[in-house]
Order: sequence, then C-alpha cells, then structure tokens
Amino acid sequence: MTNRSGSNGVNKERRHMLKIGITGQTGFIGKHLFNTIGLFPAEFERVGFEKSFFEHNDALDNFIKQCDIIVHLAAMNRHPDPEHIYQVNTSLVKKLTDSLVRTGSHAHVIFSSSTQEEKDNHYGQSKLAGRQMLAEWAKKHGGKFTGMVIPNVFGPFGLPFYNSVIATFCHQLTHEETPVIAVDGELNLIYIDELANAILDSIRSGEAGDQMNVPATSRIRVSALLLLLEQYKTLYLQKGIIPPTNNSFERNLFNTFRSFIDNKNYFPVKLTKHTDPRGAFVEIIRLGNGGQVSFSTTLPGVTRGNHFHTRKIERFAVIRGNALIQLRQVGTSEVLEFYLSGDAPAYVDMPVWYTHNIKNVGEGELYTIFWINEFFDPADPDTYVEPVHL
Repeated sequence: MTNRSGSNGVNKERRHMLKIGITGQTGFIGKHLFNTIGLFPAEFERVGFEKSFFEHNDALDNFIKQCDIIVHLAAMNRHPDPEHIYQVNTSLVKKLTDSLVRTGSHAHVIFSSSTQEEKDNHYGQSKLAGRQMLAEWAKKHGGKFTGMVIPNVFGPFGLPFYNSVIATFCHQLTHEETPVIAVDGELNLIYIDELANAILDSIRSGEAGDQMNVPATSRIRVSALLLLLEQYKTLYLQKGIIPPTNNSFERNLFNTFRSFIDNKNYFPVKLTKHTDPRGAFVEIIRLGNGGQVSFSTTLPGVTRGNHFHTRKIERFAVIRGNALIQLRQVGTSEVLEFYLSGDAPAYVDMPVWYTHNIKNVGEGELYTIFWINEFFDPADPDTYVEPVHL
C-alpha cells in the first residue's frame, strides 16, 4: 500500500464497503491493524470482535455473517506448557472453521502464520496445522483463503517477554533493567505498520493462496539491535537528543523504543534557561537528524492540533505564555494533560498514534517552537484528524 492519506487511496468505483473483522482484535497485531483500517472510513468498515465469541456459537456465527473479510490473528504464543499452546491455537481455528461452515460464509479468510512453522516447536506446529485446516476448509467448501507466513513482527506497544525480543529490550532499557542476550542470532523482521500494509494489500487485491510468504523488511543481529537501543537510551532519555535514524528500520525501531517510555512521568522535560543583560536563550533541541523546526504564536483560548501521526517524530516546546498540551492514544480514552509555561521552558514529544493538541490557557500570546523529523509533504502528510476529547 502506497497511499495512506485517507479517502485519496480509495477505489472510487467500489460500491460495496468491505466489512472486516479481526479475531484477536485487542492483541499486538490486531490492535494496530484495527486502528490502521480505521484510517480508511470510506473504504472499510470494522466489525467488532470479542474474545468471548469463541465460547458462544451464536455470537461467533453472528460475527462471521457480518464479515466480508476475516483476519484470524487470535493465538497464544507463550505458555509454561508447550502442548497447551498447540491445543489452544488449533482449537481456535477449529471453532472458526466450524462457524464458517455453519453460516455458509464466503468471506475471504486471512490467516497469520509464522516462519516458526519451520522450527520444531509447538507454536510453529500449531500455526502450520491451523493454516492447513483453513486451506482444507477453503478447498472443501469453495472458500477463499490466504495463509500469510510472517517473520518476526515488532513495533510500538508490544508486550515485553511475550511479543518479541525488541519489546523486551525496550521495556528493560526504559525501566532501569539490564537486557541479556541469550542467543546472538540474526533476526528477520517486519515492522507492524509494514505488516498491516501487506494485509491491506492482500484485502484490496483479493489475492488468495494457501501459503503467501511475507518477506522480512530488515535483518539484524541481536547484539547490533541492542547496541542501537542502548544508544537511544543514552541520547534520547538521558540527553534529550533525537538520535540519527539513517533508514526506515532505524526510524521504526526508535518509534518502537519511544512507545515504552512512561509518558506520564517522563514529560514535560525541563529545559535550561540562560539569561544575561541581552535577554534569555533556551536551546530547544540537538538533532541526530535534520528535520523541520517551526515557531508559532497562538492567541488566548485558541487550540491547535487535534490530529495524530503514524511515523513522524515531533516535539512541542513552549517558550512564552501558558499552554495546555493534551495527548490520547488512538483507540483508548485516557487523556494525558501537561501544563507548560514560558517562565520555566519545557517540551513534550508527540508519540506515534497519539492524537494531540495545544491550547493557549494564558492571557497573553503563546509562543511555541515545533520540531518534526521530516519536511512537510502535502502528498503524504502523515497527519490524521481526530479530536483528543471524543
């Protein structure tokens, strides 16, 4: 998928809005895919899924009946008893196929398998078995099936000690823990955003096939990965420097690292104010990259923003006046509030997938400096309107 600027990427000839349901909707991949689909309201409609549906045939059948596309992500990948992993994952596929048969569904089913299929472990075996079960359903009942074999997935908001070693390392480094390398192997990786794009590409094209190997977009040794993350901790957390991101992988890794920071307690970060007879000077940011710095004035009572970004790195610094900066992670309800004053200059960074705004809550003009890591491109702005307060 190459266009993410809302309805501009929609096929205007499409008369039927595709209804997409995601099992495992609240999991790491499911949550991100659900939110990404929401960026295209003129093209797709999301059908809500709850874990309890697997325990009630009527609820599962009702879900299946509503869907044109079913992305089956629900699975377990860690448990003290490996056999339990196999039983749970194959049982979920069995329940899904039974419902597909009962309802006579003609939905396009997309299954997320794993390159772990090639390894001798219960998780990989369960994924292979699940893919084969769904392929058999499609063959026997004339269904449409795509079995996606996916490399290691990483990205913001993953669960440490569960989803990936990257999630674990990021959590440890941002929580004063010490990562340990168990095996310094090479990782074949795909970023969560890239995987969501691959799934949407499959949906749009209608591509089907029992085995579709999703290629890794980056490869790195565990030791080299940890070195980068340790640099992010030193530069960003300890010195306030935006580190170099020399390619898309490093940008994606840095955004992943940032997602593990405790925003409530880390921001706002205090800046040093230097004064002399000439006036005051505040250094806003030191750049490992270039990017764009902007300055604005805002009249009392005026609010700017109420949008979010999926890849951009952005900083708001208040140098005069009084401001309220508000952030809310897309798909959640909690609103974070930070009050900043030019009397004690400070900044707040905008995490990816957090809608944000800034309001002048003082009596005089508000002076704000903005920095963002890339120049504004009207053809690909990566800016999606959503109010902080729903």
